[in-house]
Amino acid sequence: MTNEERSLEAELLDPDRLGFDPEELRARYRTERDRRLRPDGASQYIAPTGDFGYYAADPYVEAEPNREPLTDEVEVLIVGAGFGGLLAGARLRQAGFDSIRLLEKGGDVGGTWYWNRYPGVRCDIESYIYLPLLEELGYVPSEKYARGEEIRQHTVNIARRFDLYRDARFQTEVTSASWDESKRRWNVTTDRGDNMAARYVIFSSGPFSRPKLPGIPGIDEFRGHTFHTSRWDYSYTGGDQTGGMHKLADKRVAVIGTGATGIQCVPDLAEDAGHLYVFQRTPSVVDERGNRPTDPEWARNLPPGWHDRRRNDFLAVLGGDRTAEDLVGDRWSDLAHLHNAVADEAGKEELTAEEHELVREIADFHKMNQVRERVKSLVEDEETARALRPWYRYECKRPTFNDEYYPAFNRPNVTLVDTEGRGVERITETGLVSQGVEYEVDCIVLATGFQVGGSHPAASGLPLHGRDGVTLPQHFRNGMRTLHGFTSHGFPNLFCMGPSQNGVAPNFTHVLDDQATHIAAVITESAKRGAAYVEPTPAAEQAWVDEMSAKAGVDRALDECTPGYYNNEGHSSVVRSFYRPDELEFAETLRGWRENGGFTELLVKPGETDGDEPN
Repeated sequence: MTNEERSLEAELLDPDRLGFDPEELRARYRTERDRRLRPDGASQYIAPTGDFGYYAADPYVEAEPNREPLTDEVEVLIVGAGFGGLLAGARLRQAGFDSIRLLEKGGDVGGTWYWNRYPGVRCDIESYIYLPLLEELGYVPSEKYARGEEIRQHTVNIARRFDLYRDARFQTEVTSASWDESKRRWNVTTDRGDNMAARYVIFSSGPFSRPKLPGIPGIDEFRGHTFHTSRWDYSYTGGDQTGGMHKLADKRVAVIGTGATGIQCVPDLAEDAGHLYVFQRTPSVVDERGNRPTDPEWARNLPPGWHDRRRNDFLAVLGGDRTAEDLVGDRWSDLAHLHNAVADEAGKEELTAEEHELVREIADFHKMNQVRERVKSLVEDEETARALRPWYRYECKRPTFNDEYYPAFNRPNVTLVDTEGRGVERITETGLVSQGVEYEVDCIVLATGFQVGGSHPAASGLPLHGRDGVTLPQHFRNGMRTLHGFTSHGFPNLFCMGPSQNGVAPNFTHVLDDQATHIAAVITESAKRGAAYVEPTPAAEQAWVDEMSAKAGVDRALDECTPGYYNNEGHSSVVRSFYRPDELEFAETLRGWRENGGFTELLVKPGETDGDEPN
């Protein structure tokens, strides 16, 4: 570090100028992290199997489908009918493809919005940019942050608008997929006895599809009622997503988990339960939501192209683009604005990498101080307010947004059980134990989220064999190997959607739409050129792997975070292997690739067909 850099650091970190001591905050953050570290890491959670196998059942359908196994062939098979699969299907329909089949283990389309129907569920990204295909459907959401049921209905409307129900199969899970080189087709089997063929296969299983349960000793001994939020039992609670859970009026209810789901369901439970115990290991960042109904006049006067412009501006603002107009104007952009302000204070046109990280940290300090002050202003009991204040960097966990969560703790029937980072010690036949104290309850609600990282076919355990019987995990044995994150050499006509060697953003539906648009363009170009199959050349794949390696880096800031899925529960340095700097540039990279001869890296043996029409 040069003398100039040391001088700038001293100036920016001056406690008198900041109004707080950054060294004290750093020390407090380390203390909070260290007392939450557990030797079992991510293995503290268990899968819904064995005694909890009923979580694999679908509570939203009456019975399993009674149908004969399929032994037919389709042009495009899409695995997963959440927003990713629906967007892939919609973009392919727009490109003229007729033979498209959705396979989905749920009873209908919707993905996470099919399963998550708990009270209070909403999107945490503004619905005007979160819901895709709004202009195509001529729809504007009813609120700035739409309820889950409105979002689920939007997925249904997408499927109807693009005729994706026609050949869809629900309550069906893929059990294997293998490439037949002689036929240039994928053979796909399912748990319904299907053995179908497909020219192209697209996996879009989603990152939030498998619920995880806490491996708390005694969890299987509790004699009361238990359910995961993704399988909400309204037959027990009464009511619906809007609340009204009248059957809980005389019940003592415990919630385990204070992440995004817990934050949303706690206010309704607080209103309806006889008594509510909220068991907290680590407090979340709960920022202002500021929800409001959609202004009909505003909606009527939206100009053509408004949706893409609004989505792009949101990501541009979060990326620090000072020229972008903050059209969304919610709390998501606070950190970016603070970062720009601190950078301006530095008084330099160009910052070194070390100075940039310092500016990033100071902006984070300012934002987290705001969050902690918000807790203090909304929670009346000082001890409860102290326990609810988060002590870590804003970037450590995905922030949440809610205007009813903190005030819920002012109700006399709500008790925050702060486990001081240790979590629930054990569960008995009648309640939960924390720090030696047992809390007797009638019902336990598990707001413990989903397994993250197992959605990609290479990590899901699915038998997926490419050319010469090589499996995708074997191909990835020395690290992920793809072109743009979607295709791999040796796995013709196979596309995998999701966050892997590509762009990422808080608005994940925007990411999925960019991916679906690209994949549809590639498949369309393959059909147009009469290509035998779509597959990256080894050189193209290696070039992308090299580019990802150059852009990747260990995020040391996450090493200092309290445990969570962002940093593998605090047990490893996190290597960011996503495209940097952001999703907008990644989408431009894909667009430029398509427009400037990139297909030559992907279309193998162009001109050779097997005589079938592509559509």
